[in-house]
Amino acid sequence: MEPPKLKRAPPEPKPHPSAPLPEEEEDSDAALARRFQFLKNVKVRFPFTGTPIPPSWKVVDRYPVNSPFAYAVIAQSPLLSRRYYLDEVPLTKTEAAIYSYLLDALEAELTVPREQVNPRQYFADQARKILLKYSIRVPAASWSKIIYFAERDLVGFGVLDGMMRDPNIEDLSIDALAKPLFVYHKGYESLETNLTISDEEQMDNLITRLSHMAGKHVSTAFPIVQGTLPGRHRLVATFRREVSPQGSTATIRKFREDPLTIVDMLNLNLMDYKIAAYTWYLMQNRATAIVVGATGAGKTTLLNALVTLTRLNTKLVTIEEVQEINIPHLNWTSLVSRESYAATEEKAGEVGLFELVKAAMRMRPDILCVGEVRGEEAYVLFQAISTGHGGLCTLHADDSASALQRLVSEPMNVPKAFLPFLDLVFVVRRIAVPTPGGGFRAIRRVVALDEVVGAEEVSRSFRWDPRTDTFKPSYDKSPKLERIARDNGITMESIMKEIDRRALILRWIQQKGIRNFKELSPILELYVSRPDEVFKTASNELEAKGIAVAEIMGEHGSSGGPAE
Repeated sequence: MEPPKLKRAPPEPKPHPSAPLPEEEEDSDAALARRFQFLKNVKVRFPFTGTPIPPSWKVVDRYPVNSPFAYAVIAQSPLLSRRYYLDEVPLTKTEAAIYSYLLDALEAELTVPREQVNPRQYFADQARKILLKYSIRVPAASWSKIIYFAERDLVGFGVLDGMMRDPNIEDLSIDALAKPLFVYHKGYESLETNLTISDEEQMDNLITRLSHMAGKHVSTAFPIVQGTLPGRHRLVATFRREVSPQGSTATIRKFREDPLTIVDMLNLNLMDYKIAAYTWYLMQNRATAIVVGATGAGKTTLLNALVTLTRLNTKLVTIEEVQEINIPHLNWTSLVSRESYAATEEKAGEVGLFELVKAAMRMRPDILCVGEVRGEEAYVLFQAISTGHGGLCTLHADDSASALQRLVSEPMNVPKAFLPFLDLVFVVRRIAVPTPGGGFRAIRRVVALDEVVGAEEVSRSFRWDPRTDTFKPSYDKSPKLERIARDNGITMESIMKEIDRRALILRWIQQKGIRNFKELSPILELYVSRPDEVFKTASNELEAKGIAVAEIMGEHGSSGGPAE
């Protein structure tokens, strides 16, 4: 199987811009050792790195994550198992001694800046001042490597820094002491890595460091920590053996700076054009929706993409325990819960999802988006939906029936009379499918899209056919569309034509290679304002590319104007 095309991390300059001037003399390790006799008294600490690639393993892919110091390597064993290697430039013994001396000096002399600065640049500047203060002149090549590891271990994520920089890594898992770290890779899925932390003190220091970076406290008294790391990455960690018998653990779910849009869902075949067009039309008509699925199915990803279908002037309020939703939307308020400051049962200072949903109701949102409902906040959300607010959320459930049952059960206790106010239920799953070369690969699909008709009744609008990997529509008798037709004095036929037209618009946008929210949203907004003009342009450009417009439009044809 051909390796997938991966996103490459941007190369970084070398040597470091703050490095001392290079020496012209020989810069071998022996020469450095002769020059710096005082290093004999320094306790040498080599920076922690992963194991090297075995000679018998085949390199499948290699790309920079922090060039020229760190590279990600996907290697394959003779038995065809794959592993992720973080390949970092090694230090010689003398370079390690200078690195150790520099870390000790920085820890003793580094001061907190009074104004906001770039931490990496500030660190590099202070490191250079210390070397000049003690008249230490290091060759440029050695300095670049030393400052790389010093930055990594003092202001970066330590041994995890290279993986945190890799744009292809979705999450990292430290499962236990003396066990390999695992990553989930966009191209190669779950992979064992060449990093194993066996020293208990080193592991505890890493968990403490990550907790402090997230602005949280962790100890044997409070051994569980949840927080947001710099870069808005989500951290869940346990400390020592208080609740995890095999030692400290950590899971980091990386935050995507460039949010996924509805076009990305089409590119990933998570849904097809008709599902996207149908959803777009209903979202414009203030539909409410819930995304259900298991852990790792892609619920939040799909929720984020659905929000990109909203109008630009829509007021959005999102509520989460840890921020995961990323909407490049100007009229957007993001709220996150806060844990209690107190160590007592009163939980003084705690701000939960329930309080945030109540507060958000007073902000007059057009759409209230809750990252995940699991408790009493669901009741308040459905109260908002019942009063005409748009509502979006995710829920752990296997299908629509189990989702509705969870909503009316403890601890959510949503009254059955409120359930019909919910319009759509997206059921998304992560599925393992066989590959032509043998083995399996994971795909994510919207396996069902249902309309909620009653407390225990749903009408299926789309279903996924696993044999053909296609989506079968059945929304011609949609109760929600019939209600829109009745309320607006239009026919179901005109609504069907409008959904087909929007499917063509989405196909045209995808064909043009547009996926970024800042480019996508103005086009969607333009179509709502001038539908005939945009539709004609899209049709002409698709036909010029040899794409059959009639096939996209389906049985309803391309005649007729847009449905309001």
